[in-house]
Amino acid sequence: MWDAQFEEILRKNLPYLPSGQALQENDDLRDLGLDSMGTVSLMADLEDAYKIRFVDDMMRMENFATPGVLWSGIASLVSA
Repeated sequence: MWDAQFEEILRKNLPYLPSGQALQENDDLRDLGLDSMGTVSLMADLEDAYKIRFVDDMMRMENFATPGVLWSGIASLVSA
């Protein structure tokens, strides 16, 4: 599972996720309010927090589909 920093950043960019609702690995981020502008903001926040850069193949919308998919991508960039 992901760390607290990831969840905090993600929650900040999900306007339809109630504050008390648990974030699940397979939640659809678009259903929770992540749109194209939110994706850009989320990507910038994550790059700053984790000192990473999203490379071209990570910047596809399917990589921002669920928290689990997104975290897997970030974890692979951090470990590289």
